[in-house]
Amino acid sequence: MLDKVIKGRKGEEEAAVLLKKKGYKIIEKNYRCRFGEIDIIAKDGGTLVFVEVKARTSDRFGTPKCGVDFRKQRHMTLASSCYIVERGIGDLDVRFDVVSIELKNGGSSEIIKDAFEAVEFE
Repeated sequence: MLDKVIKGRKGEEEAAVLLKKKGYKIIEKNYRCRFGEIDIIAKDGGTLVFVEVKARTSDRFGTPKCGVDFRKQRHMTLASSCYIVERGIGDLDVRFDVVSIELKNGGSSEIIKDAFEAVEFE
């Protein structure tokens, strides 16, 4: 379990560096509310971006970007709504990105902009 936490934190650190290099301004990391956690919240120009970081050491469970399933998208949508309401910032464009980090064979990373749309829920 500790190995998983360490891997996750390493992935989040790498993602933050990559996002900064691409011009994102990191606002907050590891935002938590009752619906879950958002790894990184950033601004990309005038857009508020909620970022899920997926780091993997093998493809045994698929690529990192495949790890953001409908359930995770729903949690991120709900958590992002909480963040927006808490901060009173309803007038911004919002986007969901995924940073995919492979921690094997020298590693690679990729920002997937607009990885998914906000999930509607009943």
